[in-house]
Amino acid sequence: MNSIVCLKQVPDTEAQIRVKPDGSDVLLQDVKFIINPYDEYGVEEALKLKEKFGQGTVTIACLGPDRGVESIRTALAMGADKAVHLNDPAMDGGDAFTTARALAEQIKGMEYDIIFCGKQAIDDDAAQVAVALAEYLNIPHANLVVKVEVAPDKKKVKVNRQIVGGEEVLELPLPAVITCQKGLNEPRYASLPGIMKAKKKEIKAVKAADLKLDAAQIGVAGAKSKVLKCYAPQQRKAAQIIDGETPEAKAAKLVKLLREEAKAI
Repeated sequence: MNSIVCLKQVPDTEAQIRVKPDGSDVLLQDVKFIINPYDEYGVEEALKLKEKFGQGTVTIACLGPDRGVESIRTALAMGADKAVHLNDPAMDGGDAFTTARALAEQIKGMEYDIIFCGKQAIDDDAAQVAVALAEYLNIPHANLVVKVEVAPDKKKVKVNRQIVGGEEVLELPLPAVITCQKGLNEPRYASLPGIMKAKKKEIKAVKAADLKLDAAQIGVAGAKSKVLKCYAPQQRKAAQIIDGETPEAKAAKLVKLLREEAKAI
């Protein structure tokens, strides 16, 4: 079973994100980066499928700058076999669609039965790369998946996906793109032997020229969306505690404040 896992490196969920003074972007200096948490579910599911079928490879596909190698190595330490790293300044500043186009062009020349992606990246929350990737590759996809069952002949997959109020069960022909949701599995930790082995595993560097895409299709030039402004959320005023000897007295005081101060009534 050959799986490809699309991986994105994102700021740590506990990182303090600051906005540039001109509001053009966020400041990433001194920020710790990690594997996008939803992508970790994809890595784990790919590893489980390899273990189930007893053969095949798990390949990590990542588009990003030099620092992305750290997250790629983490996925390799978890058990992935190899990786491709799309790393070129010409790809910088793109959006979900340029990312998907570049990944699709790379993946077209690879052997795979299934592609796993996180349901979304926690930095931009766009949730567009996976569906666009499936469109560029002309293969089916399923979103928000919490259960995966690949048929013994590896020709189809049955998935449970979250919908409002419950789950939906779908059957798709393979190859297909699956986006992973929390609850699909519990990602394993990289072991010390795994970390040591990861240092020797192949990470193939891919440049924009290798993809044979027009310059207008990648990076800033190919982006279909643009960030106009970044800003930090406004700080809320401290909550006001309403005191009183009885519930009735508190209610009367609340109504007075809503009328006279908040002007809500």
